[in-house]
Amino acid sequence: MKTRTERDSMGELQVPVNALYQAQTQRAVQNFPFSDLLFPKQFIAALLKIKLAAAQANKELGLLEANICQAICQAAKQQLADIDMQHYPIDLFQTGSGTSTNMNANEVLATLASKNLGKTVHPNDHVNLGQSSNDTIPTAIHVSAALAINNQLLPALEQLQHSLANKIQKIGHIVKTGRTHLMDAMPVTFEQVLTGWSSQLKLNQQQLKQQLQQLLGLAQGGTAVGTGINAHPDFAKLFCQQLNSLTDMQFRPADNLFAAIGSQDSAVACSGSLKTLAVTIMKISNDLRWMNSGPLAGIAEIELAAIQPGSSIMPGKVNPVIPEATAMICAQVIGNDSTITVAGQSGNFELNVMLPVIAYNLLQSINLLSTACHELASQTIDSFTVLEDNIDQALARNPILVTALNPLIGYSKAATIAKQAYQQQRPVIDVALEHTEYSRAELAELLDPKTLTKQAIPK
Repeated sequence: MKTRTERDSMGELQVPVNALYQAQTQRAVQNFPFSDLLFPKQFIAALLKIKLAAAQANKELGLLEANICQAICQAAKQQLADIDMQHYPIDLFQTGSGTSTNMNANEVLATLASKNLGKTVHPNDHVNLGQSSNDTIPTAIHVSAALAINNQLLPALEQLQHSLANKIQKIGHIVKTGRTHLMDAMPVTFEQVLTGWSSQLKLNQQQLKQQLQQLLGLAQGGTAVGTGINAHPDFAKLFCQQLNSLTDMQFRPADNLFAAIGSQDSAVACSGSLKTLAVTIMKISNDLRWMNSGPLAGIAEIELAAIQPGSSIMPGKVNPVIPEATAMICAQVIGNDSTITVAGQSGNFELNVMLPVIAYNLLQSINLLSTACHELASQTIDSFTVLEDNIDQALARNPILVTALNPLIGYSKAATIAKQAYQQQRPVIDVALEHTEYSRAELAELLDPKTLTKQAIPK
């Protein structure tokens, strides 16, 4: 490999000749050979936006020469237009503050800005002016997560709820056997089932919007320990103004910069809401799998769209692959939350020292859930069909319908009817006709599944 010589405060290093980064990045590449995991491109994009906004704020404050600011901004925009991850090669598992990745961005922009300007732009003195890794990396976590939630996850949640609303219009009137403990229970309509799912999603959406408001508070301006050393007193406010013009968001300085740097409570809380959404989506996915089970020996209330062969050995088998994939995504998100929780406890004195792993897992959870919501809507909710004949047969034979007679004949007698109907595999109305004084017409009205989906006491 052809190399060039670069120098930092620790001495000289050989760097790949075409690399945009400089010595500190190369040291990190050599020092952290732990995995093949890198910061996500979304995080790097947020970091570049931060550098761009910082340069503009420092120019406005009279701390950065106009031509150097312009060169840095031009470099940042060049990178944002087409981020080549080969220039951001540092392993995720590095110094806990993410200093190496902050310097990586500083060096890339300094290299490009120097070329643009025709004179040296320094990664620390110019690109990192008024900043520290200790406030920049926490800021990048908030910025990247906020943008991903706002631009990806919330729209995907809207799509899933829209799909459920459309499905309710089509099949909501159909009555099916309800189930508790996976066993036959009183009947419900598909509208009641699907609005239950939708209500869960709406609550998740509200929680995520609340978390988004917390993520809008940024650590930038606190520099090393929260005091703002080497940053202008107005830097944080002007930085947020510049960043907002780049992102169309409403970022603001954190209420307390010491808390914003010393802890990652907002990220932990956000991850908790993502975990809750994962639990909701796993419930929906598993309900779909159960209702689709069969097609002959299972519940077989619905039929999911057949999108691929289900077995390498059993011809004709079709599996509920999208709900299965979605459930695995939910398991991953739940695991990510555990990692973020542990990492959140590493706020030692004035700095959390597990920032990279928080960033990686938080963004992965947001991205996975965004895709899961989209695919669950487009490949499952939109396309499944109801097997009404199967549903009607099960309803007619459901002995639990006798629950409606409890107020009229008592629990014990109703239990006798239910058990006999089950043992003899007869419709419950036929057995009730033998054990009560009600006519078939009266029993048909009392045991009508559609009526039983509404709250009422028989008279």
